Amino acid sequence: MQLWLIVPVKPLAEGKSRLSPSLSTHERYELSRHLLAQTLAAAADVALLSRVMVISRDVEALDMARAAGMMVFEEEAYARENGDDPEDPLNRALRQARIVAMMQGADAILVLPADLPLISAAEIRSFVQLGEDLAHGLVIAASGDGGTNALLLKPPHAIDFAYGPGSFREHIRRAEDAGLPVEIIESVVLALDLDSPEDLHTWQVTLSKSPRN
Repeated sequence: MQLWLIVPVKPLAEGKSRLSPSLSTHERYELSRHLLAQTLAAAADVALLSRVMVISRDVEALDMARAAGMMVFEEEAYARENGDDPEDPLNRALRQARIVAMMQGADAILVLPADLPLISAAEIRSFVQLGEDLAHGLVIAASGDGGTNALLLKPPHAIDFAYGPGSFREHIRRAEDAGLPVEIIESVVLALDLDSPEDLHTWQVTLSKSPRN
C-alpha cells in the first residue's frame, strides 16, 4: 500500500483562536508550533507511511516540514469573487493535496491534523495497520465534538472531504452511500484536539498524570 500522510496546517500565528481566553497570542503561536513539530516527529517514526506531506500557506510551517524531511505543498490561495466562501477551506486544501498524492502514485491517504497533543508514532502505526487490512474503504476516528480527527481513504478518492461541523457522521454517510466499508476507531488519543479551553485543561490534566511527570 502506497499510503501518504497529509497534514494540513493553518498559519501558525492564526491558529487556536478559541484558546484566547486561556492563552496569549504568543502562547497560542508557540503551542501551534509545538504541536506541529510533535506531529512531524511522530510521523517520521512510522515506516508504514510512504510519504508525509504538509500542506499550508504558512511559510514557517512549510520550512519546519522541509527541515523534518517531509514533502511540502503550498496551499493555493482562493479569490473570493462573490462574497464569503461557503466551503470550509480545509476541504479545498485537502483536495489540492490529494491530487498531488494521486499523481505520484498514492493508493491510500491518511489525513491527520496537527493539533492532536497526545499523538504518537504507535497511535499512527495502529491506525495505518487497520487500513492495510482493507481492500478499499474508510478508517475514521472522531474528535470529541463530532468532527473528524483521523481519516484514511483507500483509494484516495473514495469519497469527497466533508470537514466542518458534524464531519464524522457526514464522512460515514458518504461512504455508506458509495457502498464502502467503514472501520470506526474509538481512541482517546485521537479524540483529543485543542480547540477549546476545556480541551486544554484535559490535556494539562493528562500530562500531570503521566508517569514522566
